[in-house]
Amino acid sequence: MPASPSTARAINDRLALRLLQQQGSLTAGQLKQLTGLSRPTVADLVERLTDAGLIAVVGEAGEQRRGPNAKLYGIVADRAHLAALDVRTEGVSVIVSDLVGTVLAEASAPIGGDAGTGPAVEQAVALVERVVKEAGADRLHTVGIGAPGLIDPASGELRDSTGLPEWHRSLVAALQERLPEARVIVENETNLAALAEQRDGVAADRDTFVLLWLGHGTGAAVVLDGALRRGASGGTGEIGFLPVPGTTGLPSAVDCEGGFHSLAGSAAIVELARSFGLLIEDASAPEPLAAGVVGKAVALVAGNTETGVGTAAGVGTVTADSPPDRDAQAASADRFLDTLADHLAVGAASVVAILDPGCVVLGGEVGQAGGGVLAARVEERVRRMSPLATVVRPSGLGGAAVLRGALLTARDAAQDELFAPPDR
Repeated sequence: MPASPSTARAINDRLALRLLQQQGSLTAGQLKQLTGLSRPTVADLVERLTDAGLIAVVGEAGEQRRGPNAKLYGIVADRAHLAALDVRTEGVSVIVSDLVGTVLAEASAPIGGDAGTGPAVEQAVALVERVVKEAGADRLHTVGIGAPGLIDPASGELRDSTGLPEWHRSLVAALQERLPEARVIVENETNLAALAEQRDGVAADRDTFVLLWLGHGTGAAVVLDGALRRGASGGTGEIGFLPVPGTTGLPSAVDCEGGFHSLAGSAAIVELARSFGLLIEDASAPEPLAAGVVGKAVALVAGNTETGVGTAAGVGTVTADSPPDRDAQAASADRFLDTLADHLAVGAASVVAILDPGCVVLGGEVGQAGGGVLAARVEERVRRMSPLATVVRPSGLGGAAVLRGALLTARDAAQDELFAPPDR
C-alpha cells in the first residue's frame, strides 16, 4: 500500500539526514540528485528540517554560485553531545563527541586493582565529567559503554561475572544517577569492536564475519547477514570457555582456564614467547604485554627491529636471550609465531566449522600487532583444518575499536531519537 503523506515525509527526512551524515554538507540540488526526489519535495524537507533545528546553512557551494541553490546544509552537530567509554579491568577511556561523531575531547585513567568499588566508580565518573567539561558540552544526550562480560539481553544490563571488578556494574548505575538526562547503553566490548570493524575497519565489505578478540583475554563477536548475534543469554562468542586440545584441563562454569583462553589469552602468549627465548623487559605498559611481544616478533621476522609492523607503542623492548645473533633471534620469533598461529587456528577453525562466516578478523591489540604476518599463518592452518573457504584478516583498529564502537552505538541511538518524526 502507498505510504501516507506523513509517513512519506518521515521517510524522506530520514533519507536526507542519512545522506548528510554520510556525505557531509550538501546543497538542495545535491540532495535532489542523491535522493531522486522532486525539487519542491526537497525544498519542503529542507524547510522542515531547518525549522526543527536539525539542519542549518553551513556555507555556500562555491564563489561563482549565489542564491538559494548555492546554500550548503549540514546537520546541526551541537544539537546533542555524546560520550563513549571503554571500561577495562585496569582503567577507563572516555571520548565526548558531537551529534555527527566528531571527537571534541578524550582522556584515559588507570584504576588500580586495589581501589575499592566506591573510589573506583568515583574516579571513573569524575573522568567523564572532566572530559565533558573540556568538550564544552552542557549535558550528554547518550552514553555508550563497552565493557567485558555478559550483557543481559532482556534488561540490557551488565551481568555479574566472575573475575571482573565489581565497580564495572556499579559504574553504569552511578553514571545514570549523575547524568539523569542521558541515555546510558552498555554493550560487550567485543561486540562493539566488531561493529567498528564492520563500519570503519577491515570487515566493511562483509555482511557475515567473526571477530576473534585477542587482548588481555579472549572473546568473539558474531555478525551474520549484517546483524550482531548475542544469543539467548547474551553469551554468544564466549570463546574463552571453548574446550580445546593442548590445555591441561577443561574450563568450568566459573573459570575459563583450560579453555581456549589458556592458549590465546595475553598471559598464555607471553609465556609462550618466553619458552622461545623472547623476554619482556618492561611490564609497565597499559597494553597487553602479548601485543608487544607479538609485534616485536613480527618485526624480527620482517628483518626490522626498529619499525616492525604492528609493534605496540609504549610496550617494553623484547629481546632474545639465546642465541645472540640476529638470524637466530629471527628464527626463534618465526617459530613462536608459527606456534601461536597453531593455537589461534584451533579456536578459529572451531568457529568456522559451526558458523561458516567466510571471514575471521583477528581483533584487539594482539590481532593488530600480529598484522598480516600472523593472520596469513592462521589462515593457512584453518584452510588445512576446514573445507570451508575462510579469509583471516588482522584488525585495522586494534584496541581502539571498542571506543569507536561505543561511540557509533551512542551516535546511532541519539540520531534515531532526534531524527524521528514528531508523532512517532
